[in-house]
Amino acid sequence: MIGRVLPTTVVALILLFLALPIVVVMVVSFSSATYLTFPPPAFSLKWYEAYFGNADWLRPTWLSLWVAAAVVVLSTVLGTLAALGIARLPRALRIIATGLILSPLIVPVIVVAIGIYYAFSRYGLVGSPFGLVLAHTCLAVPFVVTSVSASLAGIDPRLEQAALSLGATPMGTFNQVTLPLIRPGVLVGALFAFITSFDELVVALFLSGSRAITLPRRMWDDLRFQIDPTIAAVSTLTIVLTVILMACAHYLRKRAEQTRMSTSSVAP
Repeated sequence: MIGRVLPTTVVALILLFLALPIVVVMVVSFSSATYLTFPPPAFSLKWYEAYFGNADWLRPTWLSLWVAAAVVVLSTVLGTLAALGIARLPRALRIIATGLILSPLIVPVIVVAIGIYYAFSRYGLVGSPFGLVLAHTCLAVPFVVTSVSASLAGIDPRLEQAALSLGATPMGTFNQVTLPLIRPGVLVGALFAFITSFDELVVALFLSGSRAITLPRRMWDDLRFQIDPTIAAVSTLTIVLTVILMACAHYLRKRAEQTRMSTSSVAP
């Protein structure tokens, strides 16, 4: 009895420890008070109205969405091509190439941000949305490569060989055989690329300047200079968006597993 209850209790306590700050922020976002207080004296939607009615919040939001959308396109294309290329390399070169591509995930983000800042400052990209797109693409490509590589690992190479032997061109084989099989992995990578760009702060602190302020940078500035429950409302909306995207990624992963199992069962 204890052997079953104890693990469940420990897991429940860990989840409570992780989720409690998020729950507190979400509750405070509905507060009627003029400052951050918990529990709130009463509930109100005025801080959501303050967010949606304030151009100082909406401009960074639209910029973050625009940058994230551009990052999704660039990182998905580059990451998918990189994963396809890595899968065809010899084992020794594959390890080296994978390590180099995944280095932004290994190196501390502050080190990456400093390096990007010094490199981009030479070309006038600091304070430019285009600079943010390029920098966030560097951070997002590893997620796409990881996701697509996992999908490629589950594909039977005989399927591509069979298509080529039947007269299909390499591009036709990719479009008709490979891409449909790795599509869930590509979409999962795209979702993680969006989340990575939309929620990124450290690189944005170095590159945004005064002309390209993203939503996380705007939240950071608000915490430093003016704290009110509007930031709790913005945080809640960001949390909801992230949860929805993570749920979509989980669903796509399940689809990828089902596709892999069905493919392996019908492979020659």
